Amino acid sequence: MAATDTDEQGVIIRMHRSRVILLCGITGSGKTVLAKALADKGFTRLSVDEEVFRRHGRYGIDYPHDTYFEKERPVVDDIRNQLAAEIAAGHDVVLDHGLWLRPDRDAWREFAQSLGAEALLVYLPVDKDELLRRLDERNQREDANALEVTPEALDDFFARFDPPEPDEHAVIYTGGDPAATILE
Repeated sequence: MAATDTDEQGVIIRMHRSRVILLCGITGSGKTVLAKALADKGFTRLSVDEEVFRRHGRYGIDYPHDTYFEKERPVVDDIRNQLAAEIAAGHDVVLDHGLWLRPDRDAWREFAQSLGAEALLVYLPVDKDELLRRLDERNQREDANALEVTPEALDDFFARFDPPEPDEHAVIYTGGDPAATILE
């Protein structure tokens, strides 16, 4: 959480900037697990998938697969507004969203920084075999984070995913205590 203090006139001043953690990884890489762990450490968690689920139901069941991005677009806009409000309130935030493309990552980073936050990109690389194992388990669930993903869809995801470049200065997260890896 952002610490505050008051100056001589009693005006509230911030002791450090809000932190915004931007998660980057393919479906099944562990973004939601990490985001929840950061929420347990005081971060506000903003989840695009959970908000799409809340508004529209289950992917591929309550609405067709091919309409996901149409349904996601207004949610992303609302999450962006919520992020701005959280930063204005001095809160630390974790964005639980894939950020597959470099332009998307750059836009979210620049947006957070333009509001005075410190933005950190965290990349969760996971090999295809491990993702297939995780997704097989996840495909059995029916919650907001259980978008059914076939092996063919995963191939498509890998083809469309832009791994972070060195100049993005992403922290590589492969598991363990997020405080030791990310928050240091």
